[in-house]
Amino acid sequence: MDIYLIRHTQPAIAKGICYGQSDLKLAETFPLEAEKAEKQLSKLKSDFMLFSSPLQRCSKLAETIFPISARIDNRLMELDFGDWEMKTWDDIPQTELNPWMEDFVHMPCPNGESYMDLYLRCIDFLEELKQQNTEQAFVITHAGPIRAMHAYVNDIELKDSFSLKVGYGEFIKIEL
Repeated sequence: MDIYLIRHTQPAIAKGICYGQSDLKLAETFPLEAEKAEKQLSKLKSDFMLFSSPLQRCSKLAETIFPISARIDNRLMELDFGDWEMKTWDDIPQTELNPWMEDFVHMPCPNGESYMDLYLRCIDFLEELKQQNTEQAFVITHAGPIRAMHAYVNDIELKDSFSLKVGYGEFIKIEL
Protein backbone atom coordinates (compact mmCIF):
# COMPACT_ATOMS: atom_id res chain seq x y z
CA MET A 1 0.00 0.00 0.00
CA ASP A 2 1.27 3.45 -0.92
CA ILE A 3 0.79 5.99 1.86
CA TYR A 4 1.30 9.67 1.27
CA LEU A 5 1.94 11.58 4.47
CA ILE A 6 1.06 15.24 3.91
CA ARG A 7 2.04 18.01 6.27
CA HIS A 8 -0.52 20.75 6.79
CA THR A 9 0.04 24.21 5.33
CA GLN A 10 1.52 27.09 7.28
CA PRO A 11 -0.39 28.12 10.41
CA ALA A 12 -0.96 31.75 11.40
CA ILE A 13 1.41 31.96 14.36
CA ALA A 14 4.57 33.86 15.17
CA LYS A 15 7.89 32.04 15.12
CA GLY A 16 9.23 30.87 18.45
CA ILE A 17 5.88 29.75 19.89
CA CYS A 18 5.54 26.19 21.18
CA TYR A 19 2.42 24.66 19.68
CA GLY A 20 1.30 21.12 19.07
CA GLN A 21 -2.35 20.31 19.68
CA SER A 22 -3.52 23.93 19.75
CA ASP A 23 -6.03 24.45 16.95
CA LEU A 24 -4.42 27.29 15.03
CA LYS A 25 -5.88 29.29 12.17
CA LEU A 26 -4.25 29.09 8.76
CA ALA A 27 -1.89 31.67 7.30
CA GLU A 28 -3.18 34.02 4.61
CA THR A 29 -1.09 32.05 2.12
CA PHE A 30 -3.39 29.02 2.52
CA PRO A 31 -5.08 29.23 -0.91
CA LEU A 32 -1.73 29.26 -2.72
CA GLU A 33 -0.27 26.51 -0.53
CA ALA A 34 -3.37 24.35 -1.02
CA GLU A 35 -3.20 24.82 -4.79
CA LYS A 36 0.45 23.77 -4.76
CA ALA A 37 -0.40 20.67 -2.70
CA GLU A 38 -3.32 19.79 -4.98
CA LYS A 39 -0.97 19.70 -7.99
CA GLN A 40 0.85 16.81 -6.31
CA LEU A 41 -2.30 14.66 -6.47
CA SER A 42 -1.74 13.60 -10.08
CA LYS A 43 -1.08 10.04 -8.93
CA LEU A 44 -4.49 9.76 -7.27
CA LYS A 45 -5.93 6.29 -7.88
CA SER A 46 -9.64 5.54 -7.97
CA ASP A 47 -9.27 3.31 -4.88
CA PHE A 48 -7.88 5.47 -2.09
CA MET A 49 -8.59 6.44 1.50
CA LEU A 50 -8.16 9.84 3.14
CA PHE A 51 -7.35 10.49 6.80
CA SER A 52 -6.76 13.72 8.67
CA SER A 53 -5.84 15.06 12.05
CA PRO A 54 -8.87 16.84 13.52
CA LEU A 55 -6.96 20.12 13.83
CA GLN A 56 -8.13 22.67 11.26
CA ARG A 57 -4.66 23.19 9.81
CA CYS A 58 -5.03 19.61 8.50
CA SER A 59 -8.77 19.17 8.03
CA LYS A 60 -9.12 22.38 5.97
CA LEU A 61 -6.45 21.14 3.57
CA ALA A 62 -8.27 17.81 3.24
CA GLU A 63 -11.58 19.58 2.50
CA THR A 64 -9.93 21.85 -0.06
CA ILE A 65 -7.88 19.47 -2.19
CA PHE A 66 -9.69 16.10 -2.04
CA PRO A 67 -12.96 15.05 -3.69
CA ILE A 68 -14.01 12.91 -0.68
CA SER A 69 -14.41 13.54 3.04
CA ALA A 70 -11.52 12.65 5.29
CA ARG A 71 -11.77 10.20 8.12
CA ILE A 72 -10.77 12.23 11.17
CA ASP A 73 -8.40 10.42 13.53
CA ASN A 74 -7.13 11.88 16.80
CA ARG A 75 -4.06 9.63 16.66
CA LEU A 76 -2.77 11.87 13.87
CA MET A 77 -2.55 14.96 16.09
CA GLU A 78 0.75 16.67 16.79
CA LEU A 79 2.64 16.20 20.07
CA ASP A 80 0.76 17.37 23.15
CA PHE A 81 3.09 19.94 24.70
CA GLY A 82 0.84 20.23 27.76
CA ASP A 83 1.72 23.26 29.92
CA TRP A 84 4.05 24.57 27.22
CA GLU A 85 1.33 25.02 24.57
CA MET A 86 1.27 28.55 23.17
CA LYS A 87 4.21 29.76 25.28
CA THR A 88 7.33 31.11 23.66
CA TRP A 89 10.19 28.63 23.86
CA ASP A 90 12.13 31.34 25.73
CA ASP A 91 9.42 31.48 28.43
CA ILE A 92 9.63 27.76 29.22
CA PRO A 93 11.75 27.31 32.36
CA GLN A 94 15.14 25.80 31.59
CA THR A 95 14.64 23.44 34.56
CA GLU A 96 11.77 21.87 32.58
CA LEU A 97 13.11 22.29 29.06
CA ASN A 98 16.65 20.94 29.51
CA PRO A 99 15.70 17.47 30.83
CA TRP A 100 13.13 17.16 28.04
CA MET A 101 15.68 18.18 25.40
CA GLU A 102 18.08 15.53 26.72
CA ASP A 103 15.48 12.75 26.35
CA PHE A 104 12.47 14.03 24.38
CA VAL A 105 11.80 10.49 23.19
CA HIS A 106 10.85 9.25 26.67
CA MET A 107 10.34 12.41 28.77
CA PRO A 108 6.82 13.85 28.56
CA CYS A 109 6.22 17.57 28.54
CA PRO A 110 4.58 18.72 31.82
CA ASN A 111 0.92 17.60 31.55
CA GLY A 112 1.62 16.56 27.96
CA GLU A 113 3.17 13.57 26.25
CA SER A 114 6.54 12.22 25.15
CA TYR A 115 7.59 11.60 21.57
CA MET A 116 7.29 7.86 22.35
CA ASP A 117 3.62 8.42 23.25
CA LEU A 118 3.09 10.12 19.87
CA TYR A 119 5.02 7.33 18.11
CA LEU A 120 2.92 4.58 19.69
CA ARG A 121 -0.38 6.17 18.70
CA CYS A 122 0.89 6.71 15.14
CA ILE A 123 2.04 3.11 14.87
CA ASP A 124 -1.34 1.98 16.15
CA PHE A 125 -2.88 4.01 13.31
CA LEU A 126 -0.54 2.43 10.71
CA GLU A 127 -1.19 -1.11 11.97
CA GLU A 128 -4.93 -0.50 11.68
CA LEU A 129 -4.44 1.01 8.22
CA LYS A 130 -2.64 -2.16 7.09
CA GLN A 131 -5.91 -4.04 7.59
CA GLN A 132 -7.74 -1.82 5.08
CA ASN A 133 -8.30 -3.07 1.58
CA THR A 134 -7.00 -0.12 -0.41
CA GLU A 135 -4.15 0.58 -2.81
CA GLN A 136 -3.45 4.10 -1.64
CA ALA A 137 -3.93 6.27 1.44
CA PHE A 138 -3.42 9.97 2.02
CA VAL A 139 -2.80 11.11 5.57
CA ILE A 140 -2.88 14.83 6.35
CA THR A 141 -1.07 15.38 9.61
CA HIS A 142 1.80 17.21 11.31
CA ALA A 143 5.59 17.03 11.20
CA GLY A 144 5.87 14.98 14.42
CA PRO A 145 3.58 12.13 13.29
CA ILE A 146 5.15 12.17 9.81
CA ARG A 147 8.63 11.75 11.29
CA ALA A 148 7.40 9.04 13.66
CA MET A 149 5.71 7.00 10.89
CA HIS A 150 8.67 7.49 8.56
CA ALA A 151 11.00 6.26 11.33
CA TYR A 152 8.81 3.20 11.93
CA VAL A 153 8.65 2.16 8.28
CA ASN A 154 12.37 2.82 7.67
CA ASP A 155 13.64 1.40 10.99
CA ILE A 156 15.16 4.70 12.14
CA GLU A 157 15.73 5.36 15.83
CA LEU A 158 13.31 7.96 17.15
CA LYS A 159 16.09 10.17 18.46
CA ASP A 160 17.35 10.41 14.86
CA SER A 161 13.98 10.96 13.18
CA PHE A 162 14.24 14.76 13.24
CA SER A 163 16.81 14.56 10.45
CA LEU A 164 13.77 14.24 8.14
CA LYS A 165 12.86 17.78 7.12
CA VAL A 166 9.17 18.18 6.29
CA GLY A 167 8.00 21.47 4.81
CA TYR A 168 4.49 22.84 4.98
CA GLY A 169 2.28 21.15 2.38
CA GLU A 170 4.98 18.58 1.59
CA PHE A 171 4.19 14.96 0.66
CA ILE A 172 6.32 12.10 2.02
CA LYS A 173 5.64 8.67 0.51
CA ILE A 174 5.99 5.49 2.57
CA GLU A 175 5.01 1.93 1.75
CA LEU A 176 3.41 -0.70 3.93
